[in-house]
Amino acid sequence: MRFENKVAVITGAGQGIGETYAKRMASERAKVVIAELNEEQGRRVASEIGEAAIFVKTDVSDPASCQALADAAMAAFGGVDYLINNAAIFAGMRYEPLMSVDIDYYMKFMAVNLHGALFVTRAIVPLMEARGGGAIVNQSSTAAYLSGSVGAYYGISKLGTNGLTMSLAAELGPKNIRVNGVAPGPTMTGAMQQVDEKVIAGIVAQMPLGRIGETDEQANAVLFLLSDEASFITGQTLCVDGGMIRKP
Repeated sequence: MRFENKVAVITGAGQGIGETYAKRMASERAKVVIAELNEEQGRRVASEIGEAAIFVKTDVSDPASCQALADAAMAAFGGVDYLINNAAIFAGMRYEPLMSVDIDYYMKFMAVNLHGALFVTRAIVPLMEARGGGAIVNQSSTAAYLSGSVGAYYGISKLGTNGLTMSLAAELGPKNIRVNGVAPGPTMTGAMQQVDEKVIAGIVAQMPLGRIGETDEQANAVLFLLSDEASFITGQTLCVDGGMIRKP
C-alpha cells in the first residue's frame, strides 16, 4: 500500500496503458483522477475503480483545460501528490512523411504528445508544492530512439518528452518534486491488437526477450518511479521494452 492517502492524476487513463496505471494506483490505495478526453471511456474507468476515482474531461493541449483539471482534483481530494503524463495521440495516428504531413495535424499532434505534458505539469505542480513535494512520470516511447520511419513525428514528440523530463527534473528538484520517464516498447493494448500479426512478429524478432510486453509490466516501472523506493532517482527515462533499445 505504497500510495495510501495519496492522490494521483493520470492523463489518458480511459484505456490502454493509462487505464492500467490508474487501476494499479487505486489498488495501492491512492485516490485517482482520470483525466481523459474520451468521456465514455473515462467515466467507465472511474466507475470501475469506484469511490476512489473521479473523471475529469481533459484536453491536455489546452492550458485552460489543464487548469480546470487541477481545480477539480483540488476540489475532490484536497491536492495532488503524483502525476502520470500518459495522454498521447497513437492509436489511429497518421503515418506520413515529415515533408508532406499536414501542418495543422502536425501542430495538434505536438500540442498533445509533447506540450500537453508541460501544460498539465504547470497546472498540477502548485498543488504538489502545497503538500511538500511529489513525483511525476512522463510517458515516452522506444520510438524516441528510432528514426527514419514514416510518421517520425511520433518519435520526435517522445524524444522531446525525454528532454522535457530532464529539464523539469532540474527545475523542480528544489521543490522536492522528482520527474522521471518511462519509454515503453511494444505493449499489448487495444491499439497493438489492431496491428498485423506479421508486423508484430517482425518486431518481436528484434527483441532479446522475444515477446510483446504487458501493460502491468509498464505499471510496475511507473509505480516504482513514483514511490519512495525511487526517492533518489530523477531526470531519468527508463526503457521498459524487453531489451529493444540497448544503450550504455
